[in-house]
Amino acid sequence: MIQISYTDSRPIYEKVKDSLRQLILSGALPAGEKLPSVREQAMSLSINPNTIQRAYRELEQEGYIISVPGKGSFVAQGGGARAARRAELTEKLRALADELAALGLTREEIAQIIKEERHD
Repeated sequence: MIQISYTDSRPIYEKVKDSLRQLILSGALPAGEKLPSVREQAMSLSINPNTIQRAYRELEQEGYIISVPGKGSFVAQGGGARAARRAELTEKLRALADELAALGLTREEIAQIIKEERHD
């Protein structure tokens, strides 16, 4: 399910969070799906349970999962998280495009960079 790259310098909880977010957004983890417990996830990845707990907590704050006391954590219903993430990334893209333009790139050059990086 989740694979952690140890060559990436980001904190492990961020890697776990990003991996789970990607699985949720891609539909690999559908709405209502129960996530492995913190302990199970920590054992499967051979990392500290506190790391998993932090990733789950942040995903819950962002609206991707919900935690039910005594039952576990589940993928949240509805597309609100997807729309929020799209808006967040769109804003980041706009800020990057503005910075690239300030450095002298044209709109066409920026668009070409985006086209080259698409993976579909």
